[in-house]
Amino acid sequence: MKYNTLEYGRAVASLLLAGCFCAAFLVRCASINNNLTGGPKDTLPPVILRMDPDNFTTRYPLTGSNRKIYVEFDEFVQLKDQQKEFFTSPQMKKKPQLSIRGKGVVIQIRDTLLENQTYALNFGSALRDNNEGNPLYSMRYVFSTGDEIDSMVCSGYTADSYKADSVSKSYIWFFIADSVEHRAEYDSTLFKYKPSAIARAETNGIFFAQNLKPVNYRIYAIEDKNDNQLYDPSVDQVGFLEGVYNPADLPDFAIWYDSVRHYVTAEPQLYFRMFTDKAFRRQTLTQSERPLQHKAMLYFGAAHPDVRKLEFDSIPADRVIYDPQTVGRDTVALWFNLPSAELPDTIRGRITYFKHDSINQLQEVTEELKLSWRFIESKEQQKEREKQERAREKAEAAGEEYVAPEEKNPFAYKIASGEVNPEKHIAIDFDYPLVRFDSTSVSLILEEADGASQSVAPRFRRDTANLRRWYLEAPWKEASKYKLHIPKGAITDVAGFSNDSIGGNYTTLDPEKFAVVKIDFTPRDDGSAYIVQLLNSSGSLLQERTGVRGGTVQFNYVPAGEIKFRLIEDRNDNGKWDTGSVVERREPERAELYVDEQGYDTFATKTNWEIELAMDMNRIFAPVTMETLIEMLDKREQQRLQKAAEEQAKNPDRGRQNDGHDHGTSGGFGMGGAFGSGMGAFGSGSRRTTNGF
Repeated sequence: MKYNTLEYGRAVASLLLAGCFCAAFLVRCASINNNLTGGPKDTLPPVILRMDPDNFTTRYPLTGSNRKIYVEFDEFVQLKDQQKEFFTSPQMKKKPQLSIRGKGVVIQIRDTLLENQTYALNFGSALRDNNEGNPLYSMRYVFSTGDEIDSMVCSGYTADSYKADSVSKSYIWFFIADSVEHRAEYDSTLFKYKPSAIARAETNGIFFAQNLKPVNYRIYAIEDKNDNQLYDPSVDQVGFLEGVYNPADLPDFAIWYDSVRHYVTAEPQLYFRMFTDKAFRRQTLTQSERPLQHKAMLYFGAAHPDVRKLEFDSIPADRVIYDPQTVGRDTVALWFNLPSAELPDTIRGRITYFKHDSINQLQEVTEELKLSWRFIESKEQQKEREKQERAREKAEAAGEEYVAPEEKNPFAYKIASGEVNPEKHIAIDFDYPLVRFDSTSVSLILEEADGASQSVAPRFRRDTANLRRWYLEAPWKEASKYKLHIPKGAITDVAGFSNDSIGGNYTTLDPEKFAVVKIDFTPRDDGSAYIVQLLNSSGSLLQERTGVRGGTVQFNYVPAGEIKFRLIEDRNDNGKWDTGSVVERREPERAELYVDEQGYDTFATKTNWEIELAMDMNRIFAPVTMETLIEMLDKREQQRLQKAAEEQAKNPDRGRQNDGHDHGTSGGFGMGGAFGSGMGAFGSGSRRTTNGF
């Protein structure tokens, strides 16, 4: 059964008002017999008494200075966070001006409106009572400049494609398909056009879009972190759907008023996998500098600069170390492997690379480099120098020989200490790349429990992504103690600095104090590659395995506590999750949290436990349908409610202090976690599969 009439919109509005009325009625009834010493705290939102003109007004004037709407309440109100909360559908070039007058709010329409257009003024939680700040959630004022109110509706869910969690408060932009240009190879819709209708998801990631037309739409989801009603690539998350969608052709769905979260929620018909796109950046060498005598920095406008040649007048090419510093490789360090005396104050040279021209085409260019450096004494160095000068003058005045204190060794490093994970080894970070490492002089001693000791042959390996990080590897023995000694002068860096003696005491992890997780992994097919990530309960990465194609995946040294798993379809087999591109219409690589057959995504571990799990990628990465999405979110909500009940049982006082409003993004639904519960559901609630996922 479809609801495509004006009565449907009014029914939804009535649903919201009914939810507010029921809450108000219950609180008022419960407070009748309170004593007279101040009474209970007001927890009720403002109640709408009248609107002038009425909600759902038609033939609203397109222009005019006297286009004002007045909404009166039963108490004085205030506006809060209206920049974040208040928005219009569709957008207006000049946003309506809101002001308080008496016990109401005045909305001044300032923009020239479109003909035969339905407009909705959405207040979110901006309207609150003046005394306690109780918000009136989801108030909407709807009017039309034509003879009818557009009344089609649809629903959907917005999720972070990597974290597999809800995206809260994202905006859904609807573009009438016939009014926008569509090119499969280059999608510029978000940059060239304004949406004809806008909805916003609630804190659980669910959106309920109203006042749509029965036409084909191209639909996008925008996070809008800057609250500027614009899509900012590399800042806002974005999601898109392939094809077009007509609300009249979508399957039926149930909606209801969530009296816990105080908004209307619904079964989702559409599903957005949101991601952070990369903004186009012109490639150019934006800056070069030489912060240290042996180090220069090159800053590029875009990632992965294509540098073809780099030469300097006074430095041989084999004495220049090229070292990308960032993940995007848009910042490059140059290290000069020469003695300080051979380095001029100004190094001149040339760089040949591909640069964007005026029409954004990459062209090979050669640019001059001038890298200057001079020693600048710091305040600490100045104080130390002046202190030594005073000491020398004092010694000379007393006829004594002055002996200058030994200067601090400028060789700098950081080395891990304490416990050693045999799978990760010992990491050592240096300030400069190394030019000499006498690893044969390094001593690593295994200290046996009976007091005996034996020498272990260590191996040093440089990190492939960080030239200044090295790993000390050895055939570690479990739950054992080691003593490390690197003698003075064993290491020299490009600045010519050498180390003082380096030592440390280490203990390898005891596997009996950790858990082991074994996964029987079944891929979709022999050619598919996956990434398996082990997470803690808050979603932080603990360990990962890349290039997984099947068989047994084992995680050792898993700490006791709660864990989760993220699975990533690594389509290009590069060992990392790749985001999408809205311009190229390319979806991000699919990532899913592992959920077992009972619907649980969190698992307990204990010391000296061995956990075995079976993960079938055919099930985990099965196509998403309306039915499977509803089932997944419903199970997630049941788990959330169960955990909340357990937490309240442990901390009953904390539970009583909770205001009952869920501000999280757990992705669950409503009362009791069941669709169509609570205040009731509109429609038959039938769940037919759609092809939009």
